Amino acid sequence: MRWDNLGESPSALFGTDVVTRTVDTPEFRGITFHEVRARSIVNRVPGASRMPFEWTVNPYRGCSHACVYCFARKTHGYLDLDTGLGFDSQIVVKVNAPELVRRELAAPRWRGDHIAMGTNVDCYQRAEGRYALMPGILAALRDHANPFSILTKGTLILRDLELLRQAAEVTDVGVSVSVGFLDDALWRTLEPGTPAPGRRLDVVRTLTAHGLTCGVLMAPVVPFLSDSPDQLRATVRAVAEAGAGSVTPLVLHLRPGAREWFLTWLGRHHPHLVRRYETLYGGGSYAPTWYQRRITRQVHELAAEYGLGPFRPGQARRIPPKPAAAPEPDPEATQLTLL
Repeated sequence: MRWDNLGESPSALFGTDVVTRTVDTPEFRGITFHEVRARSIVNRVPGASRMPFEWTVNPYRGCSHACVYCFARKTHGYLDLDTGLGFDSQIVVKVNAPELVRRELAAPRWRGDHIAMGTNVDCYQRAEGRYALMPGILAALRDHANPFSILTKGTLILRDLELLRQAAEVTDVGVSVSVGFLDDALWRTLEPGTPAPGRRLDVVRTLTAHGLTCGVLMAPVVPFLSDSPDQLRATVRAVAEAGAGSVTPLVLHLRPGAREWFLTWLGRHHPHLVRRYETLYGGGSYAPTWYQRRITRQVHELAAEYGLGPFRPGQARRIPPKPAAAPEPDPEATQLTLL
């Protein structure tokens, strides 16, 4: 591995004192941690980004969640690290992140803008259980009454529930949990290092029970694998039953780095879909606008049906009873499938 981003120059991302550790315990088997001291931690989002926020904090690079589609894979290449298995197993840990956040929030030039976390890699991935960087970061944000948001697939956020509650008393705090689908077989191969979707919905349920409004980012909706009307309905219903304040669908996007890794996975697990993906994503990283709008419309209609959206704490949701099982199909009937 070659580190071009180390050194004493102002442009270097990290200092030269890197400690590399391999931890031989079951929860971290096969994972290598590169402990670095970052030079800055509150980073401005590039102007060309589609992100709806301007500032981020990312205490880690690389992610053991190992989501095949993760758009952040390309960023590992900036450190001359592999964007495939290396992204999943070579985790860069900014061990001085809490002290940097506190220092940068106290700087005269800082204006108290909203800070988003978990937008590049998950700040509550398994490494956080070892390094516990988030409590110090949350405490600094609380002490400066600085608004922030967190997006996560990790259940470890519940460890910091009290800090989140304290921060919410003095500033705007937004929490979103990512749950794109409920299919266990798809989850095990597409997001192999994450907690199961049901456990993530338990996080939503717990946060809501403690007075923290929690939304669900329904991401990704995976074309031809999790986008059928029945699948969308099941997911939105489960999100509503968990007490989420909102649900926002996001169709799978395949940026360079993630695209190659995802298509390799697709060819191994669902080879019959490769040609269809090449057609659907032939125009670039994003699915066609018509497809995105269709999914968004379907999810929004389901959200309205189940009472998802702006609501008052304690307000009952309109969750209709589950429909009766459909009758067995006539074995002599001919079934036509539109592909």
